[in-house]
Amino acid sequence: MRFVERKTIYFEAPGKQNTESVLELVKNYAQAEEIKDIVVASTTGETGVKASKIFRGFNVVVVSHHVGFQEPGVWELKEENRSKILENGAKILTATHTLSGVERAVRKKFATIMPLELIAHTLRLFGEGTKVCVEITIMAADAGLIPVDREVIAIGGTSRGADTALVVKPATASRFFNLKIREIIAKPRNS
Repeated sequence: MRFVERKTIYFEAPGKQNTESVLELVKNYAQAEEIKDIVVASTTGETGVKASKIFRGFNVVVVSHHVGFQEPGVWELKEENRSKILENGAKILTATHTLSGVERAVRKKFATIMPLELIAHTLRLFGEGTKVCVEITIMAADAGLIPVDREVIAIGGTSRGADTALVVKPATASRFFNLKIREIIAKPRNS
């Protein structure tokens, strides 16, 4: 019988207080397993700045909310953080969320739910960060910013900061069911 034994960290509560721990855990894992591609969610850019610093020399893709996510015409990524992320050698991806997009508008207008949001809600059974990790991995793959032929690490969170990290075999949206969550590095126990 062949198996791999790994340690998974479970945080008692979700939230940004876990960010530094998640980034350190991911750095150790990435170095040990020689993973060079890191995808990280960042709304204001604060987590993106931290990740772009700690992962210098890696292919880091910081995925922000699309413009207008909270308020029409507003990009939540702060300019000073955007500049720091780019100075640190990371890329920034701002795009429509893969697991909502136009379907969110349909839900709001007609009070119904469609397949993409069903998938998102199912992933949330494992925590908000798990849904975020899957979504940003697909978005980065769709943009051609990460490979789809090798594992990457995705970092996401609940509201602000990072509390979840997954090892993922990426896929593009059109090949969604080829995406594989290989390992959980860290996640909150309670959501």
